[in-house]
Amino acid sequence: MALKYLCFPSSSSSLPLLFNGFHHSPKLQLFGNGCPKHPIPFSLYTAPPFLPLNPSSSHSSTTPIFLPFLQEEGEEEDRVIKQDPESNQSEPQEDDLESMEDPILRFFKLRARSQDPDPGCEGKLSLQNKHRATSWHLAPDAAVGSVEETEIDFKLGFKDEEKQLGSNSLDSSPEIKGVVGEILLIARNVPENATLGELLGPYEGKVGQKECVEALGLMGQEGLEPSLITPRACSLLFPILGRAGKGDALMVLVRNLPNTKQFRDVHVYNAAISGLMYCRRYDDALKIYDTMETDNVQPDQLTCSIMITIMRKNGRSAKDAWEFFERMNRKGVNWSLEVLGSLVKSFCDEGLRKEALILQSEVERKGIASNAIVYNTLMDAYGKSNQVEEAEGLFSEMKAKGIKPTSATYNILMDAYSRRMQPEIIEKLILEMEYTGLEPNVKSYTCLISAYGRQRKMSDLAADAFLRMKKLGIKPTSHSYTALIHAYSVGGWHEKAFMAFENMQREGIKPSMETYTALLDAFRRAGDIQMLMKVWKLMISEKVEGTRVTFNILLDGFAKQGHYSDARDVVCEFGKIGLQPTVMTYNMLMNAYARGGQESKLPQLLNEMSALNLTPDSITYSTMIYAYVRVRDFSRAFFYHKKMVRSGKVPDPKSYQKLREILDVKAKIKNRKDRKALVGIINSNMGMLKSKIKRKKDEFWKNNKKQSRIRTSARVGH
Repeated sequence: MALKYLCFPSSSSSLPLLFNGFHHSPKLQLFGNGCPKHPIPFSLYTAPPFLPLNPSSSHSSTTPIFLPFLQEEGEEEDRVIKQDPESNQSEPQEDDLESMEDPILRFFKLRARSQDPDPGCEGKLSLQNKHRATSWHLAPDAAVGSVEETEIDFKLGFKDEEKQLGSNSLDSSPEIKGVVGEILLIARNVPENATLGELLGPYEGKVGQKECVEALGLMGQEGLEPSLITPRACSLLFPILGRAGKGDALMVLVRNLPNTKQFRDVHVYNAAISGLMYCRRYDDALKIYDTMETDNVQPDQLTCSIMITIMRKNGRSAKDAWEFFERMNRKGVNWSLEVLGSLVKSFCDEGLRKEALILQSEVERKGIASNAIVYNTLMDAYGKSNQVEEAEGLFSEMKAKGIKPTSATYNILMDAYSRRMQPEIIEKLILEMEYTGLEPNVKSYTCLISAYGRQRKMSDLAADAFLRMKKLGIKPTSHSYTALIHAYSVGGWHEKAFMAFENMQREGIKPSMETYTALLDAFRRAGDIQMLMKVWKLMISEKVEGTRVTFNILLDGFAKQGHYSDARDVVCEFGKIGLQPTVMTYNMLMNAYARGGQESKLPQLLNEMSALNLTPDSITYSTMIYAYVRVRDFSRAFFYHKKMVRSGKVPDPKSYQKLREILDVKAKIKNRKDRKALVGIINSNMGMLKSKIKRKKDEFWKNNKKQSRIRTSARVGH
């Protein structure tokens, strides 16, 4: 049996103090009669308890039982060192340690030879309680074999400080297997500039709710909680929230960002501003920019581009956008393609196309070449203003500079020619796209369908273009179906228009407001009031709000068929959603009342217009004049003609010439009748009229007239 000494100190820093505290203590013989015996092996598991630094205080402590062995062996070693110091230094440490039988002595010899006499805690156990009492008992024989292991542990040391301090180490916790263990291993080794979400991408769909909760709990125990609030995460999250319409959630996150330097980054602010722009929170975006200036964050070109876009969408003028750029330029923000594109778009939206061209040329002189996006913006502005020749010139200039046109470039040109109803040019542009390696998309064929559909006799060609698109594997959109329905509407095929609408719903494509408007126009042209009412109710059930064009189509459809009460209901319904009646509204009502023979209602509608501060235009007066001419009420027709001339609301020369010709003919007839009536009145007043003798008619007076006529014609023939 071996005597086992167990002690539990709180720190290993007291180990070297064992020699200092007991150099002059008397010898103590253990289990002997004064004669030294062979030392009994000990099993040491921890360092001795804490000893005071003061040597005098050490005498009052417990009697040192290890001291006799240490002093005897220490004196012999000192003598050996004095006799032959060089040979002692040349001997390897392993031979000295093997020659010593006492393990405790070998431990202290190893400690004394180490370069660091007082390293960190190297005990096998480290307890937090500083007042631990020592415990003595005889160890079993099996415990003696653990001395060699203890020596190795002391010689090699332990692995790291967390294991020595007794914290929750990985070795003490059971090994976790499965998906949770793999996630935990990844969380322990997340590299810098990477997020845990990026590394866990392969596990998507493989982890259930239970595993997620377990993994988060274990990560929390080890202090590995994933930080979701990082600058990079914010830069990715803010635009996504904006596109999803979560402006309130975005503002909450921005207000609660950590007030640290890493979050005062221009990329984080740009992401927040762009997210608010996507969900149309322009005022909040301006507030974020003000906060950015308050925090002294230097804006960049992207900040300037986003802010100019927000100003444009918020209704600010191009002049304000230019002044903002000049202010940013003074702060060190130079020209870039993003800034140029935003300014050109602002200028083009206000119709300042020439100014946009001048700006583009000036920036190119500074060394910033325009790209396809800038040219597309300019071409779209000229195409929508029906200046297709200028758009073609920009297209040629673009190709001359070596800028490759994109699909959007060709689609812009196709849309311009579609407005001009020139489908043959669109066919050539599609062939040119295929020749350059660009595949025509759904927008290209939609322009072709619209170009054919705008012409009354080409509805079948529009249907052929639609079928050709589907044959190529291009899936139609709501705009494609809208163009096809409009083509059927113009061609008078309202049944096919409704069939196309049903096919659209069958394919799972949600009809848009434009689709419903085109379908309503088809039934308006056909005069089918029942289907018109049915489609309108379907719009209301689907919660699709119409525009003013929808409003006018419904009104005209009901009014022309004599459903004046339904037409008035349409006016009230659209007034509830903020669409008040306009001059065009009353013009359509007047036209419907005039066609229905209710011209007496026209002055009442004119009074309603004046009550709503609506000024009648030339169409209003022309509608009233034609209505009264139709019923031969020339006095009212001439009255409103004079009123139209005095107000300056004269129609175009061609329409006015037609109106004057009708009025001149009616005026001649009226003047001739008025002249005869006037002469008769004058002669009657002056007594110049001969009194007619009324004779009694006999029963043969009709035959007498016929005979007199026959005689007169015979005389003329002779």
